[in-house]
Amino acid sequence: MSGYVLGLRGFQPLHPIVNISLSQGKGNGSSFSLLTNSNYVFSNSISKQPVLSLWSSKIITKTSSSCTPKLKTQATKSQAGSSSWPQHQSQKQEEEEEEEEEEEFQLVTAIRSQFNDILILDTPNSRMLLLDATHNVHSILYKDQKWTGSYWDEFASLPAIVPKGPIAIFGLGGGTTARLMLDLWPSLQLEGWEIDEILIEKSREYLGLSDLEKRTVAGGILNVHIGDALSQSVNASGGFAGIVVDLFSGGKVLPQLQEVQTWLELNDRLMPNGRLMVNCGGIDEAANVIDGVVHPKNSSIDGTWVQNYTIKALSKAFPGKLSWKRKPKSEGGNYLALTGPLPDLISWSAIVPDPLSTAVKQWKPCGTFS
Repeated sequence: MSGYVLGLRGFQPLHPIVNISLSQGKGNGSSFSLLTNSNYVFSNSISKQPVLSLWSSKIITKTSSSCTPKLKTQATKSQAGSSSWPQHQSQKQEEEEEEEEEEEFQLVTAIRSQFNDILILDTPNSRMLLLDATHNVHSILYKDQKWTGSYWDEFASLPAIVPKGPIAIFGLGGGTTARLMLDLWPSLQLEGWEIDEILIEKSREYLGLSDLEKRTVAGGILNVHIGDALSQSVNASGGFAGIVVDLFSGGKVLPQLQEVQTWLELNDRLMPNGRLMVNCGGIDEAANVIDGVVHPKNSSIDGTWVQNYTIKALSKAFPGKLSWKRKPKSEGGNYLALTGPLPDLISWSAIVPDPLSTAVKQWKPCGTFS
């Protein structure tokens, strides 16, 4: 399960108004507010669709040249008449900004599984998979572009620096990472693990996941597996060339990923010279959300990797053989980690297309500060 942070504040399954504040990347980042009058009911059964009514509503975003929305502190008024707009702002200004930034969306499906509350939203530009009690965005499928402008793009650079062989994705979600990888490297054999079977069914139906399960002209394919990616039974003959780790629950990195032993066990599943690339979330996975903006609780060390518990565990498991980077706040602010010796960044940059050619040059070995 993967994606960018989406806080669903004051959510009640039967309440007619849902305020959603979206920050990319399970930590810090840009955000938008969403006000829906869609009145939907979660089914208690994982095998039935919930009742949906009043599907159409609006997303309020801050427009920008980026393919991901910028920060917009709640620019919508609730039916109760409260507003987060400054009181001195004129009604004309308010109307002009709302007219410029409103975007229609539809709630395509809403269902509760054993593991998640699952929502899929459709907008003119994208479809988004929202999961768990926090309703974080765990996958996004743009309709007119392949790049997401978030950490999913980074994972697509991994095949360029690992041996030839199968690559595993632990935390498949709706398949955003797999789609990018197969687009750039159409001969890849991808093995994707996801614990939630209902999530996979809905991703096949609404996010095009089933298209990735068909062999490409070059022979590449995504094989989907249902189960716990951290189980000892998850392996490949001869080992994986690479493993993408994007495992979250309740908006936080799985606690097992903050244990050194977990990483040593995952490293044993790699072939020689194989690598792990990890979405480590934000700073210590601890933050306050004020007016839709994420404020890390621990900010004493100017944004370095030592603030992230997952990277600290990785650095102990792979001393001297771990690299890190942090996405810009405009792209989610996620920390990422890469095992193995620091690659030749110039050669790596020359192999991958833009925008990855610029992005890969930002990796640096743990133990340095910026």
